[in-house]
Amino acid sequence: MFKRKCKIIFIAHGSTIYSEENRVSDKLDYPPLNESGYEEIEKICEFIKKRGLKLNGVYSSPSLCCVQSAEIIAEAIRQEVVVIPSLINRKCGILSGLTFEQIEKKHPDLLEELHKNPLSFCPKGGEEVQIFNERIRDVLSDLIKQNLDGRIIVVTHPSIIQSAIRNALSIPPEHQYKMHIRPASATQISYFKDWASLVYSNYTPL
Repeated sequence: MFKRKCKIIFIAHGSTIYSEENRVSDKLDYPPLNESGYEEIEKICEFIKKRGLKLNGVYSSPSLCCVQSAEIIAEAIRQEVVVIPSLINRKCGILSGLTFEQIEKKHPDLLEELHKNPLSFCPKGGEEVQIFNERIRDVLSDLIKQNLDGRIIVVTHPSIIQSAIRNALSIPPEHQYKMHIRPASATQISYFKDWASLVYSNYTPL
């Protein structure tokens, strides 16, 4: 019988105007949840409560939309939110705030570079994917150590959930963004001593 170290339920933040417009962003203070985002997180709360799980804590990325989502969840299950300052989205640099169409028009050279060298691609002021993955791995490793034998919720960005899955399953980093993570979806990873198991991913309550 394998002894589990920690079980993490990752929740992607609810919808915002940026997620609906397909904008990339590394901002912490904008945008907030929109009306759809609040409704989506309420459904996630019902999903969590119906499962009747004993949870040891609710953690959140520092971005406004994540904290708003986490506070709704924490209130529903009578927990406090602990914000992790270092659990920030991948830094987008000069691309932050742009839609994919705008990036294609304004920075076609960067898109060409991305397709040629996805691992070393880094827009000005941005962050390479390998550095991003290492940062997320280290943050989650510390979180697991703090919650041994526990079950926790982490409310964060889809890109961070993609990174967590990649790290857990040793997926080549050039493929991690092929995993679709919707707003207000749930992903569960069980962590053991030397390996991890993806229990489910991208589950969105109806």
